[in-house]
Amino acid sequence: MMNPQIKKGFLDICVLSVLSRGDSYGYKIIKDLSDYIKLSESTLYPILRRLEAGGFLTVYTVEHNSRLRKMYQLTSAGKSQIQEFLSDWDEIEKIHRYIKEGLERE
Repeated sequence: MMNPQIKKGFLDICVLSVLSRGDSYGYKIIKDLSDYIKLSESTLYPILRRLEAGGFLTVYTVEHNSRLRKMYQLTSAGKSQIQEFLSDWDEIEKIHRYIKEGLERE
């Protein structure tokens, strides 16, 4: 099981990644990520509010089955955030290799 602190650092980028594939809504975001990372509604909605406040996504509503559904859309700042994460990945891999090599020496 993934360490909660590490997981927390990945959640924002995972949500943005779902939205890079197209606009979505809360339940579908959770469903789309379920094979990769466990995410509850009580965790997702604060993330969505924080990402909206940061300008990484926008929110609009659509009618679905006579009800309004909040839809989330990735912004250009959100796309840039994903690119920044990907460019930082080399550093993360370097740290991973360092830790793994230390264990292999034992």
